[in-house]
Amino acid sequence: TSLDLKTLSLCPSVSAHRPDSLSLAVAESDLWTSRGDGEVKLRMGDSGIAAEPPLTVDQMFKSAVERFGRYTALGWREGEQTKTLSYKEYYQACRTAAKSFLKLGLERYHGVGILGFNSAEWFISDIAAILAGGFAVGIYTTNSPEACQYVAENCKANIIVVENQKQLQKILQIQDKLPHLKAIIQYKDALKEKRPNLYTLGRDESDTQLDGIIATQKPNQCCTLIYTSGTTGQPKGVMLSHDNLTWTALSVGCHVRLTEATKSQEIVVSYLPLSHIAAQMVDIWVTMKVGGATYFAQPDALKGTLVNTMREVRPTAFMGVPRVWEKMQEKMKSTGAKSSTVRRKVAVWAKGVGHDPNVLVFTKVRKALGLDRCTKCYTGAAPITKDTLEFFLSLDIPLYELYGMSESTGPHTISQSEAFRLTSCGKVIPGCETKIHSPDEEGNGEICFWGRHVFMGYLNMADKTKDALDDEGWLHSGDLGKHDENGFLFITGRIKELIITAGGENIPPVPIEDAVKEALPLVSNAMLIGDKRKFLAMLLTIKCQVNGDTGAPEDELTPEAIELCRKLGSSATRVSEIAGGRDRVIHAAIQDGINRVNENATSNAQRIQKWTILGQDFSIFGGELGPTMKLKRPVVMKMYKEQIEHFYKEVVTPSTPDNPMPSK
Repeated sequence: TSLDLKTLSLCPSVSAHRPDSLSLAVAESDLWTSRGDGEVKLRMGDSGIAAEPPLTVDQMFKSAVERFGRYTALGWREGEQTKTLSYKEYYQACRTAAKSFLKLGLERYHGVGILGFNSAEWFISDIAAILAGGFAVGIYTTNSPEACQYVAENCKANIIVVENQKQLQKILQIQDKLPHLKAIIQYKDALKEKRPNLYTLGRDESDTQLDGIIATQKPNQCCTLIYTSGTTGQPKGVMLSHDNLTWTALSVGCHVRLTEATKSQEIVVSYLPLSHIAAQMVDIWVTMKVGGATYFAQPDALKGTLVNTMREVRPTAFMGVPRVWEKMQEKMKSTGAKSSTVRRKVAVWAKGVGHDPNVLVFTKVRKALGLDRCTKCYTGAAPITKDTLEFFLSLDIPLYELYGMSESTGPHTISQSEAFRLTSCGKVIPGCETKIHSPDEEGNGEICFWGRHVFMGYLNMADKTKDALDDEGWLHSGDLGKHDENGFLFITGRIKELIITAGGENIPPVPIEDAVKEALPLVSNAMLIGDKRKFLAMLLTIKCQVNGDTGAPEDELTPEAIELCRKLGSSATRVSEIAGGRDRVIHAAIQDGINRVNENATSNAQRIQKWTILGQDFSIFGGELGPTMKLKRPVVMKMYKEQIEHFYKEVVTPSTPDNPMPSK
């Protein structure tokens, strides 16, 4: 099952000029399409980066091979050894796989589903699908067989590439329902069974057919589908063109000032789900644009081994979703809770010193996290609390927020060291524009995007595409936000998530949830309830240990949580001892924290009147969080319907003490 890396002579280089076919005028309304074989008018600018000639993926990759051919492109651990592929070998491996896909019957504009943890084979399958004229389609490894079936059906997948036996089983369960499926390829572990149409990756075929297909590709055609994780309804297939990928990689690389490998090679660690646009953009495309090296973490990265990979690889740039940064923060705090008094004093003192860098302490912390070479730490994909941002800033590790969506090929705004405001997502990437649609008196309105990063449309969903793009071609994000006087973008919430109380007050939940988490370090997740209700209530979860294998939340509290309980005078060590108000000391402490948050509420309607502690924390495993740890509000509403209804059973007028304090 190893990659067959026969080195073929490289084709003559192709200069990056626009294919002639593009000069044919495309009608004005053709900024979008919902057809897989459709073409769109590119949102070219008159000057600067927005006017750069469009490239196909093959053209961008070839140019990387010409400039960085001998540099390491990919690296991974196999047992005790580190294996690598150079750019030249990487490109050849992609061509070899592309020829295999064609041999197995991949048709133009059909999907190649990829189901597995981040690896060289994942990248190679993705790019091979594109070179061979199909669509690269990442499938979340956490998907059920039914969810895999929906995606495979929707993109008419001819081929599905799976990592191992576990993922293979999902596809074998549904293969009879997939009329377009011609082959399943497994790339890790030996095949346990012989079946027709089950293969391992990599056989070399002739170049003629592949070269013919590559020659007909245009930058304004679709090459990748990103399925939105669909917190509401079925996932939509976001169609991204060659230009979406290659141009966005160029703009992002310029904006964050990545250095090209010929000067100093950038190094990243790949561990976030590759079916998500953020990981694809950072790990595959931006890195390729500058000749960087991507190293793959272990499949159990998010269960604790990520930091080992980080220490080994020492990345120069690192992207973490908020939960990853929060976990690091908790870990450091709990280490603080366990460490000797002297070490703890040093830690507190160093954080207090903050920006008068106590070099010794900061260097040690960075080294321990594997961030000693990392000048660019990013956070995105979900809202992060101010508390976490301030914690890392105090350790001299600024987290640069980025904001965007699958429909904008990933990033739209990114913070930088010289353009940094705490809690802002920074400024728009070069060549793109932001518009705030119908702002209120405070300047809050719907954030709209324009640029060559805006997607082609949703596959086979014309109506949904028209909902997302207005008549002028602006992408409506569904997010509420505002600009400050210096052009920094601040997100205030999702329009869909806005709570509109029975009294007609519009309340964005995230700021209130963040305030509660900040006031109560014992709390892991907080979800505000109150849409169409007379008052606000809140579901809370407590910080607990997580099962290393399944990622399921356990009953044991984290060391940090136990320490907090001790300080409050409680001997609780389990969630079950606290949930539902069982621990009077903790109950009183939480009510106290809620009261503090309520004192800062902008209006009476924004006060939390009732709350409860749930029996277990939210998780991907439990279904309350999406693949990038984003809260799935509609799911939580369904799952905890009983508890929510209980809040509103007996009508409480805000003046009476709801949640009465238990007597001491």
